[in-house]
Amino acid sequence: MRTTTRDLQAMKRRGEKIAMVTAYDYPSAALVDRAGLPVILVGDSLGMVVHGHGTTLPVSLDDMVRHAAAVVRGAESALVVGDLPFLTYATLEEAVRAAGRMMQEAGVQAVKLEGAGAMIPIVERLVALGVPVMGHLGYTPQSTNVIGARAQAKDAEAAQKLLDDALALEAAGAFSVVLELVPKALGEKVSQALTIPVIGIGAGVGCDGQVQVWHDILGLLPGKPPRHAKVYAEIGEAIEKALKAYRDEVAAGTFPTDAQSVAVKKG
Repeated sequence: MRTTTRDLQAMKRRGEKIAMVTAYDYPSAALVDRAGLPVILVGDSLGMVVHGHGTTLPVSLDDMVRHAAAVVRGAESALVVGDLPFLTYATLEEAVRAAGRMMQEAGVQAVKLEGAGAMIPIVERLVALGVPVMGHLGYTPQSTNVIGARAQAKDAEAAQKLLDDALALEAAGAFSVVLELVPKALGEKVSQALTIPVIGIGAGVGCDGQVQVWHDILGLLPGKPPRHAKVYAEIGEAIEKALKAYRDEVAAGTFPTDAQSVAVKKG
């Protein structure tokens, strides 16, 4: 049975931490399901970790629908949340259209959008139409050209505004809020103030759950991972080693062997 938004809220009430990870294709989603994680985020981070862009901004709604549909096909148990990409929810009409495509074409069970303020009526409208909405506060990657790629809400005034925004998202009907790159103490404070789950990424252990990017925790990309990420396995290194072994065997003529070849039946 698939995890629901109510299940996540019940986990918070019971004090159970929620593990969430991104996925962008069928095999990744199937592995997440087998590992028993309750939530998958099809993030617009795919613009960077899958498509090779420098930011999330080039990601289109078509990109999100295509990747999310593959994830939904791979995940039978996890709740699948799909990001609404940059400028696809600037108005009520655009938000309804974008969320509709994600729900109907991709088959996700919820959508995520960034910010509060002008986004509050949009959250209210989507929820009224039956679309579960996850909010996103703190560092919001779609606003990187305005706020910069850095931690947010580090002073008292900004922290209070973030808390007010989180409460406003909850009042608007959001079922959960992601907090990204905010002080640990603020992550805990917001989690305690809200009745809905607060999922942190670089927001400390006091949040109700954590979300990480697939490629970061599996060591799939070159270079140092973000500070908020932990590499649980060097899968990228293992893949590179396997590919080199394959290259060397092909070059040496030792692959394929008879075991990988078709034999002619005798007589």
